[in-house]
Amino acid sequence: MKATIWHNPNCGTSRNTLAMLHEAGADVTVIEYLKTPPSAEKLAQLYRDAGITPQQGLRLRGTDAEERGLPTADDATVLAAMAAEPKLIERPLVETDKGVRLCRPKEKVQEIL
Repeated sequence: MKATIWHNPNCGTSRNTLAMLHEAGADVTVIEYLKTPPSAEKLAQLYRDAGITPQQGLRLRGTDAEERGLPTADDATVLAAMAAEPKLIERPLVETDKGVRLCRPKEKVQEIL
């Protein structure tokens, strides 16, 4: 099975999710999204496929998202902010042929393996 993870190596949840993918035998493509941010269009597709809103994929902790009003902003505004400042993306996002999940908690990855 092929899997893509939008990964932050400094995040324990992201590292643990990546380990779970390897343990499951997945052929994993790792994208360090802070270095190679996804486009607003790719983020929109990931959230749509995960069944969540961009606002639900917004990282609040350690960011200025709330001060900027992003939790209540429209989708396009949130997606543009995430594409411009990838630290606003909650992690890890995992995509397989079975779907996409924001893997918080890490066990959510089991739903798409």
